[in-house]
Amino acid sequence: MKILLVEDSERLRRSIGLGLKEDGHTIDTAGDGEEGLSFAETYHYDVIILDLMLPKMDGLSVLQALRRGGRQTHILILSAREETETRVRGLDLGADDYMVKPFSFDELKARMRALHRRGSGQKDPCISAGALTVDTNARAVRADGADTGLSAREYELLEYLVRRKNRVFPQQTLIENLYESDNEVASNVIEALVYSIRRKLSKHGVSSPIRNRRGQGYFVE
Repeated sequence: MKILLVEDSERLRRSIGLGLKEDGHTIDTAGDGEEGLSFAETYHYDVIILDLMLPKMDGLSVLQALRRGGRQTHILILSAREETETRVRGLDLGADDYMVKPFSFDELKARMRALHRRGSGQKDPCISAGALTVDTNARAVRADGADTGLSAREYELLEYLVRRKNRVFPQQTLIENLYESDNEVASNVIEALVYSIRRKLSKHGVSSPIRNRRGQGYFVE
């Protein structure tokens, strides 16, 4: 997933961001509400993790601005405020979930996975793609039960396309969704990932489900 973390605590922002990156996700971070809103209005995210007690603009105001602006990104509030009225207000303003600090990191990851499945209409964590099985919990791609050995970035590209079957994505769109917004990457990075995926899958006697529509981009049927 591509995730936006809006959290004013530098220590917590660093620890959550590092943990999610190690889990294979792409993370942008913001330290105040105004910066978070700017990121959320500029880029596409699968999930936004939003603190409430933020400088410059509080989290509920960020949430309200995004929903009023038509943004449908899944938003998970992560806050030390545990009173019922605040939880109810956050959910009524359009948050998809609410967690109270201190929290379990494993539970945070599980809730994000559940939100992501909800967004794609996918209840089962395992998705079929031809002869392949994409296990979104284990972050693994298997052929006849055997792990295909895809790298983290190769897995991310394949999962992104499998979740959005029959939709064609230009290389630049894929780059924006697989890499942090401030990263500079080579223009042919997607082409290189697709080639590597095809090569690894062929070793298992399986053809890659990724197709290229010339001049338009990549897709999975």
